[in-house]
Amino acid sequence: MKNLVKLLPLVAAMTLVSCKKDQTADQLIVEENVEATAAPEASAPAPEAVAVAAAAGPATTVALSESNFAFGKIKKGDKVEHVYEVTNTGTNPLVISEVKPACGCTVPDYTKEPILPGQKGKITLKFDSASFDGLVSKQAEVYANVEKAPIVLSFTADIQP
Repeated sequence: MKNLVKLLPLVAAMTLVSCKKDQTADQLIVEENVEATAAPEASAPAPEAVAVAAAAGPATTVALSESNFAFGKIKKGDKVEHVYEVTNTGTNPLVISEVKPACGCTVPDYTKEPILPGQKGKITLKFDSASFDGLVSKQAEVYANVEKAPIVLSFTADIQP
């Protein structure tokens, strides 16, 4: 039973990725020859597969509280974070499949569950300023089931010694 639970996310991702491209969401045909026993022991699908799966789903629209944030002056070595609020303004659930920062100094966290129409979710970017001096500008790409993906979030900081 535990092995079955481990395989469910993989099977779900494989099912979404194996859908026919030229059909609408209501007419998806899934390949029936997917064998769970042949799948490797992976705990989660590859990020690329998740991004493709989100893009293959029905698209929706999103509104951001802001796309750019300024931390202002911070001390070198400070760890700061900012929460970007996302609102699903469309008619389909919003699925954020991946948030990809430009460098390892930024760590993302985001709402993993589908965000229903009219509901809000969060994307948090955590920045470690230890390796920087002066003005910095960083970005993160948000992959979701929206027409213009990726969505780019950015922030700036003035790092003082």
